[in-house]
Amino acid sequence: MKLVFLGTGSAFTLENYQSNMVVEGSDGLLLIDCGSDVRRSVAEQGWSAFDLTDVYVSHLHADHIGGLEWLGFVSYFGRSRADPSARPRLHIRRNLIEGLWQSLHGGMGSLEGEVASLETYFDMCPIDRNGSFTFSDTKFQTVQVVHYYDGYEIVPTYGLMFENNKICVFITTDTQFTPNQMKEFRDRSTYIFQDCETSPFQSGVHTHYEELSTLQKDLKQRIWLYDYQDGDKPDSEADGFLGWVEQGQVFDFNDPKSFKKKRFRKPGGK
Repeated sequence: MKLVFLGTGSAFTLENYQSNMVVEGSDGLLLIDCGSDVRRSVAEQGWSAFDLTDVYVSHLHADHIGGLEWLGFVSYFGRSRADPSARPRLHIRRNLIEGLWQSLHGGMGSLEGEVASLETYFDMCPIDRNGSFTFSDTKFQTVQVVHYYDGYEIVPTYGLMFENNKICVFITTDTQFTPNQMKEFRDRSTYIFQDCETSPFQSGVHTHYEELSTLQKDLKQRIWLYDYQDGDKPDSEADGFLGWVEQGQVFDFNDPKSFKKKRFRKPGGK
């Protein structure tokens, strides 16, 4: 099993693509979030929409769902209209489904001669409260994180934790800095892929680098940073982190060293 970062940038990045990723398993490809620029980031890794067998959606911002219209239409007109069993499986917490369709309905709600639904395009796989899903014989546990408040409520957002070949990974997705609430999951993780804001000011809805820098040394040694802004970044390795994930970087669960070393960059390469 491999974890491939299609992109590592923030929602509004012009560099490195948005922070979506693919798990390459024995059963196919699991796309973790499907942002607005995913069709280009998928193609850059040599894949197409038809290679994506499964999709997980963590929450409903455009850098996480903006590419679902592309994926749904390409899959529908390219294969699943003739063979509904070929629809990509969409793994999503049940309480997000209504809001997802509200976001997508304007473009995907009707087709020539029929009224469409999410089930037209995707094999829906709802995840219940505290639930998980299975991909390539691996359990992917959803973990609610704190991204932002809407009035008096926390808008639902879910990270992922999974283990393969005795390597346990926690992908935070978008989250505020909540060191106490996330302690249990960090302690269980071999490696943490941490949402990290690098803007000059703190937005309050993402974890900022200055906040993460206050963590203990032994914890920082297990953290890879992603979802950062364009431009210069601090020297994260000098500050004790594993480093900044690079666009296209591959973490191979059959090669533990890949989680500890930077991706080789050819001279003059991208």
